[in-house]
Amino acid sequence: MSIPAQPAIKPANPRFSSGPCAKNPTFTLDALSDAPLGRSHRAAVGKAKLKAAIETTREVLGIPADYKIGIVPASDTGAMEMAMWSLLGARPVEMLAWESFGAGWVTDVVKQLKLDAKVTVADYGQIVDLNAIDLNADVVFTWNGTTSGVRVPNGDFIPADRQGLTICDATSAAFAMDLPWDKLDVTTFSWQKVLGGEAAHGMLILSPRAVERLESYTPAWPLPKIFRLTKGGKLIDGIFSGATINTPSMLAVEDYLVALDWAKSVGGLKGMITRADANTAVLETFVEEHDWIEFLADDPAIRSNTSVCVKFTDDRITDGAAFAKAVAKRLEDAGVAYDVGAYRDAPAGLRIWCGGTVEAADVQALMPWIDWAFNAEINA
Repeated sequence: MSIPAQPAIKPANPRFSSGPCAKNPTFTLDALSDAPLGRSHRAAVGKAKLKAAIETTREVLGIPADYKIGIVPASDTGAMEMAMWSLLGARPVEMLAWESFGAGWVTDVVKQLKLDAKVTVADYGQIVDLNAIDLNADVVFTWNGTTSGVRVPNGDFIPADRQGLTICDATSAAFAMDLPWDKLDVTTFSWQKVLGGEAAHGMLILSPRAVERLESYTPAWPLPKIFRLTKGGKLIDGIFSGATINTPSMLAVEDYLVALDWAKSVGGLKGMITRADANTAVLETFVEEHDWIEFLADDPAIRSNTSVCVKFTDDRITDGAAFAKAVAKRLEDAGVAYDVGAYRDAPAGLRIWCGGTVEAADVQALMPWIDWAFNAEINA
């Protein structure tokens, strides 16, 4: 059988990776020229940049004034580890997982901290029964499953009078979804996701309830220096004003500030959500028009608007994993979509980043290429 002709138009930016994600469309290296390279992050200029990163984050995301925002090492992973190791153990714990990163937090809590946690797991493409969760326990969950394309639809399941803390990994949700801050006690994310920032730095956001727990509870296990958020029973306030635990990259900080300014220029959080929704709508139309492809998350209410996962359903496919990898390779070799294969632990398919730094025109241009790659592989 013959391979169909390639489409005429390519995406201007073929970077659809789910992390690190595409830089904003106006980004240039020259935009980082104001970075205080070779200066101490403890110098006045360094402190000012770090404080600006914290307060602009608060402004764009609408984080309450009494919530603490800290820049911490080791990306979202570091932020989540700090939270779990510092806060858990005071109350019963419920762990929720519907993809690989949530499953990783389960492993940490059950096998490393050795807590007798209740664990509730859903298959890829599904979500747990949120209304069955005991919020008198501390609950750990991802808002958006980066590897499954499944997100929490809203915070209605979290009561205002909860006794436990909610600890939320929001790394592919922040700046693309409307997070209900009054329902979240600990929230983490990383710069390299929705804003397309540089890697290795994480954000840790604490509600007053989380701060109260930190100042009234001492875990039974030793805490490495890099995890310590209190000293003498009091929160280390410096962490939440720019005095980071370890040395940050001032180049990466500058890049984050540039990304935040760009987000403000497109309408802030509302504008970023609108852009992600528009990108996802292009994929929704494509899936509706083709009977050989489906979303991994078939329920639109829980479908991500950032890490959008699709699967191939044609009866002629005998080896789903090999077929999906071959399609992804064709797209990469053609220079139209980089790094769009499904996550290694997820069901076979494609994972296309639709966050706000991606242009809808590029998603639109990619769709005929997916059609081409599918038919080329079927007919190979």
